[in-house]
Amino acid sequence: MIVGIDLGTTNSAIAIWRDGEAVLIPNALGDMLTPSAVSIAEDGSVIVGMAARDRQSTHPGATATAFKRFMGTRQTVTLGKTRFTAEDLSAIVLANLKADAEAFLGEAVTGAVITVPAYFNDRQRKATRRAGELAGLKVERLINEPTAAALAYGIQTREEKEPFLVFDLGGGTFDVSIVEMFDGVMEVRASAGDNRLGGEDFNETVIDLAKARIDPAGDLAKVDPVLLRELLRAAAERCRRALSEAEEAPFTVTALGQDFTTTITASEFETQAAPLLARLREPVLRSLRDSDIRVDTLSEVILVGGSTRMPIVRRTITRMFGRFPNAAVHPDHAVALGAAVQAGLKARDAALDEIRMTDVCPFTLGIDHSVGDGRGGFRHGLFSPIIERNTPIPASRVGYYQTIADNQRQLEVQIYQGEAREVQANVKLGSLRVPLPAGKAGEIGVEIRFSYDTSGLLEVDVNVPQAGTQRNLVIVDDDEAPNAAEVATRRAALAALKRHPREESQNQAIMARAARCYEGYIGERRDMVGTWTAQFEAALETQDPRIIDAARAQFDAALNELDGDRYL
Repeated sequence: MIVGIDLGTTNSAIAIWRDGEAVLIPNALGDMLTPSAVSIAEDGSVIVGMAARDRQSTHPGATATAFKRFMGTRQTVTLGKTRFTAEDLSAIVLANLKADAEAFLGEAVTGAVITVPAYFNDRQRKATRRAGELAGLKVERLINEPTAAALAYGIQTREEKEPFLVFDLGGGTFDVSIVEMFDGVMEVRASAGDNRLGGEDFNETVIDLAKARIDPAGDLAKVDPVLLRELLRAAAERCRRALSEAEEAPFTVTALGQDFTTTITASEFETQAAPLLARLREPVLRSLRDSDIRVDTLSEVILVGGSTRMPIVRRTITRMFGRFPNAAVHPDHAVALGAAVQAGLKARDAALDEIRMTDVCPFTLGIDHSVGDGRGGFRHGLFSPIIERNTPIPASRVGYYQTIADNQRQLEVQIYQGEAREVQANVKLGSLRVPLPAGKAGEIGVEIRFSYDTSGLLEVDVNVPQAGTQRNLVIVDDDEAPNAAEVATRRAALAALKRHPREESQNQAIMARAARCYEGYIGERRDMVGTWTAQFEAALETQDPRIIDAARAQFDAALNELDGDRYL
């Protein structure tokens, strides 16, 4: 059985696709949400969920929360006498969810679709996959959180939709996706986000407001710093949630046998949180720019994530988009329900036969290359994109490069993921060495093709035409590669993409027609055909299907109009 899991920063949830709908699975307490919290008891036993969260203020040194923020890093936390990584702690939460589901369903759970923030990089995704495997799950797929939320929303409506935006602000991360639905296809047009922005950051602003007020004499300095930190965080969480329903709320910490308290107003909170609210804007703008969609053409703005309940966030969204957002889907449940829909798709449920989904590459993929500095030398360590972020996947793109030194006998292709100009600021995925024939600088050309699929497999093909040399590297989204048969199947699917768009029959046909027109006319008409051909060739070089389709339609219309000018 395959389930869908929302592995959240603050809370996690699990759901299943059953009898034609996505259904949340309650935990052992009957709750649909399980706090993403782990604590170690005095006897060494592991406590997960609400009981663990309740221990945070009394046993801060033995309890961990918000560890999702450290996925993919080497940061560890010591609980009791044991050191854990973020993926270890996530695995404990996932195993607990798995056990709850098996108890509720009465059968074994073997596989899972697990959600991740759209802006998680390769390391973070690998860590999430490993956490699932440590929990005893076969991770069938990782799916971006706003994509999952869009699936949940789409299943509710099951009708064509103009592009809509999913605004997902959770406990620790912020994601934006622009999605379009047509003919049973749900297409993600663009995703963007901020992995360090969420409800926990808004808690910090409440703490900053309250800390000096509640303790002007500095008495709280006598409290253990770790315990004080958790007491402040818990008080901030209570205060922030209360401000979602009231114009003011108490902030109270009980320590040293007394209450340290103050009142925070909604206007004070909004003023203090202004820098965080401003950070919501850039991912929205980036997703609009990347998808080439204007904000006034969006049909709706869908709210997802518990932190979107905050009035200051909803007011910011309303001002940003010039309209009220849509809160029709449950902000805490949508991601898990969407993951369950994807699990149903993975299991080929008959009720989902008419639903298909496309996604995008969340980060740019490229290589390390060198650029002339204008003084006869080279600037090294610069990023050369091959597959741009928000390219629909699966995708295959080619980059063309030349040697930079006479008799250069070897090329080391270093593969990166990210957006920074300098590769050292991006994530290195792998490298590949290729022998080169002797020749003068710039004479030896190298073709580097990237092919990337929805499951995270990146295949790199390097071709040196002058030498007939080819090298290949496959980078999968987990440290332990799938079995050979599975990799072969996935690579076969990618092989179908490994054609430059200029080789596709539609594009070859219109280029042949343009060549005939060029030969058939003279003067201004011939010049126009030449200009149109050059414009279409430029579109082909982008290797972007959307740009090419639009350019071909425009080219075809122009040629139709020209061919209609008859003298007989």
